[in-house]
Amino acid sequence: MEEKQYESLKIENIVASGAIADSIDLEVISNNIENCELNTKRFPGAVYRMENPKIASLIFSSGKVVLTGIRDNNSLEVGLKLIIGKMKEAGIACYDEPRVAVTNIVCSYDIGNKINLNKVVMTLSLENIEYEPEQFPGLVYRIADPKIVALLFSSGKIILTGGKNMEDIKRGLAFLEQKLGSIM
Repeated sequence: MEEKQYESLKIENIVASGAIADSIDLEVISNNIENCELNTKRFPGAVYRMENPKIASLIFSSGKVVLTGIRDNNSLEVGLKLIIGKMKEAGIACYDEPRVAVTNIVCSYDIGNKINLNKVVMTLSLENIEYEPEQFPGLVYRIADPKIVALLFSSGKIILTGGKNMEDIKRGLAFLEQKLGSIM
């Protein structure tokens, strides 16, 4: 089966998390790394904002990090190397091979047509659909395999979240288009 190209599929955010050290002294890094903020009254970790690539990282004393705002895998690699380099400069012992992996990818997609959300609910009436237009203008569709959540809007825009790689996102989108094909 030939893989369909999704020209309007756009990565909005990639979140990655994992461990880069056994422990991190947050006072040391906040005092020695520019753009690294620590306010333990508001948040239990340090926040380090990078400009190039534009990534926000949450750094915890446990040695774990969460990186967000990533737009592609290359930026993840570059950002991770930058954080580890800054940590080492500040005197923090980091792993040679950080154990950081993508935990969520958020993508947007334009299906190219309006979607009648009421018709989707009436036709599919599945338990994995939530649609309460008084609460939220989108229809929430939970796809079991791959485990993806799709937010469908009447404009034809779709937000896909929960994938750990682009293959999962594309498989979820293909499943969704197949389901919607019988309705549209």
